[in-house]
Parts: sequence; C-alpha cells; structure tokens
Amino acid sequence: MRLLIVGTFKSELIFAARIAKERGAGVAQVDGPDQALNHLRAGRGADLIMADVAIDIARLYQGLEAERFAIPIVACGTGSDARAAVAAIHAGAKEYIPLPPDPELIAAVIEAVARDNQSMVFKDPAMERVVKVAMQVAGSEASVLVTGESGVGKEVIAKLLHARSKRAGKPFVSVNCAAIPENLLESELFGHEKGAFTGALARRIGKFEEASGGTLLLDEISEMDVRLQAKLLRAIQERVIDRVGGAQPVRVDIRIIATSNRNLQAAVKDGSFREDLLFRLNVVNLRVPPLRERPADIVALAEHFSRKYAELNGVPVRPITDEALAQLKANPWQGNVRELENTMHRAVLLAAGDTITPEALMSPEGEPIAAVAPVGAARQAALAAEAVTRALVGRTVADVECDLILDTLDHCLGNRTHAARILGISIRTLRNKLNEYVGAGLSVPAPGEARVNIA
Repeated sequence: MRLLIVGTFKSELIFAARIAKERGAGVAQVDGPDQALNHLRAGRGADLIMADVAIDIARLYQGLEAERFAIPIVACGTGSDARAAVAAIHAGAKEYIPLPPDPELIAAVIEAVARDNQSMVFKDPAMERVVKVAMQVAGSEASVLVTGESGVGKEVIAKLLHARSKRAGKPFVSVNCAAIPENLLESELFGHEKGAFTGALARRIGKFEEASGGTLLLDEISEMDVRLQAKLLRAIQERVIDRVGGAQPVRVDIRIIATSNRNLQAAVKDGSFREDLLFRLNVVNLRVPPLRERPADIVALAEHFSRKYAELNGVPVRPITDEALAQLKANPWQGNVRELENTMHRAVLLAAGDTITPEALMSPEGEPIAAVAPVGAARQAALAAEAVTRALVGRTVADVECDLILDTLDHCLGNRTHAARILGISIRTLRNKLNEYVGAGLSVPAPGEARVNIA
C-alpha cells in the first residue's frame, strides 16, 4: 500500500510514518497540497493520504477532485485540536487521527484500506469456479476480460488477479472509462504535456505510466470511444504510448485487465467496439455470475457486511435471523453485491434488539425487500402486462424506443451514464439518440433535471 503524508514533518508525523512502514506501507512525504498534486501528476500514485490539519485540506481535496484522483484523505492533528478536526472532516477528510498516533489506530486505518482493496468473500460453487480460474491465470502476463452485470464484483476479481500475480508489489491502477468525459479520457490514460490543450497547466503522467511495472484496470471499457480504442490497441500491442502534446513515445510495462457489463460481441457487430481490440483483451474471459445465481454468496456477503458496518458505526454485531436470511435469498438483487451491501448497512442501523430481523431489511424508500406477493397478485400482474402489450400495438419501434429512452432518462434526472447502464447501451449511442430527439424538437432533460411534458 502507498501512503502519502502531506505536511511538514514533525516528530509526531515521523512517528506515524515509521509505524506505517513497519506495517508494510510504502511512504512518501510532501509539504503541501500543490506538492501533493505534483507528486500524483508525476505518476507516483497513492492509496491513502495522511494530511496534517495545519495544511489547507479543503484545497487538497478540491485539487484531487478537479484532477480526478480518487484517494481518501485522513487528517492528523493534536488530540486537543477539536475544531481543526471538525474543519478537516467538513473539508473532505474521511477520518481524523489524533497525534501523537496510536500504533494500533494507524495499523487499523492501513489494514482497512488494504482490506477494501483485496477483500474477496464467496462460498457459492458458481463463484468458486470463477475464482479457481482466476487463480490459475493470475501468475501469467495474459490480458483478462472480466464480464458481468453492474455490481457483481468485477473490480474485486481484478484486484485478486493483481494480488496473486508476479506484479503484486507494483501499482494497481484503475480507470473508470464510463465516468470520464470522452475528451479527457485520452489524457487520463496517456498523460499530457504542459500546454497541450486549454487547461493543461502542467505535465501530467497518465495511468499507463503510473501503472508501469504493475497492472492497469480498464473498468467498463465498452464505454470508450472507437477512435480512442485504436490508440489503446497500439499501446497494448507495442507497449508504447504518446502523451497528448508529447514529442517522444514512452515505453511502458503493464498487464491489462478490462471489465465490461455489456456483451462486447454484440458491440462489435453494432460498430461501437473494435474486434481487434476485443481479441487482444479477451485472452482469458472471466464471467462473474449475478448474485441471484449465487445463493450461498448472499448469506456469506450479508454476514460479512453486517460485521463490517457494525464495527464502522460502533454498534454491536448482531446475528441475522433465519427468517431474514430467507428473505435475503428470495430477493432478485438487480443491483447485485452493491445493492446487498447498502441493504445490510441500513439493516445494521435499523435493527432493534439483539438480531437482524426481516423488519430491518428495507429498500432505500423504506419498503420491505422481497415482499411476498398476495394471493391473486400474479393474475393482476399478468393482466397489467397484457394491457401494456396492447397499448404498444400500432406504434413503430422507433416511437416506443424514444419513449423508453426519454422515460428512463427522466427517471435518472437527466444522468446520461446511469440511464445508459439501465438501458444496456453505450453512452455514445445514448447521446446520438438524444441529439436526434433534440433535432426533432422533443424535450430532453438536462443533467439534474426531469423532463418537462407539454400537454
């Protein structure tokens, strides 16, 4: 694990750094926010930042956000400085550690970050098969494509592959191709030189160089623009990249792992994904089954998350009753592990008494999960489905598709990325459709807004 200490070294911070090193962390130190950003731009990377409350933590946090460095901040200060601790949390720090540091507290923070990066909880035979293959290929240099629905744990598998590889002691760097705008993704991957484009105020090392010697995870690679896919293919084949605005090619040594929640064979057919890139990535394919196909994992993960969030919130660890476990196993878990984790976090907070009962298993809206349909509900559902089908008769496919896309976008309050995932299409396809609708004079919700319907 890579720890970056931000702040002028005092005796207490030196002690904290020594403890972190003894616990196996690689430690680097810089004096302030600007130096921290320069450290990260140079591709040195960090998994955790420990910042002195004496520095401008808000400026550090805002700088990380602006340049898309997703690194948690832990603030440090003297135990008596309560106001500084509160201000640090408000400024964006995740936790506060009083100085001089307690060795066990430092160890707990480091181990929590390491556990989040490497935890793998499973018991179901369907998942055991996936993990078995992953362990077999982890020590190789082969590219791996991890596929499955959103939230099934594809990134966890990728981290397992890295942790059991020959590159385990080197960086593991992840890029979410769906979360970064198309015009910035090339710079994010390959880096840029100062002045390469408007806003390029300093040289920045891209994720390829940052991951050199280690593993690069291209998360949701199906959302990458086809033009950038060609540059990516060259980088993977030749192990050479060109920084945006750079004059000289740069050699890199990386292993590629990619994930996708879409069918890439279908994406090749519709022209949104290059076939040669798919062949290059798909040396080994690991399909992670959805949670509804892994009933034993539902129980194992529920118990894991109940312990995790009980400890995090300082409440007793409560066993889950048989009735609650039956209810958990009956739920379809469309959001997979991510949805189950959120449900168990709520259950830990809502549980009354000494156990987690079905009454504590609630949806975000406060509705019981996996509710049993009353007698006659199946017939009512069938009649409702028939009514919907009849309403579609006589309409064109294009009209139905338009309503579906706009209604989904309206449901997502204009969030294009979320809507595209629900619809099962790429963000580029969605944007093209929306441009067509705008050209036809239809109302399309802007991000953060609902659609305005005119009678």
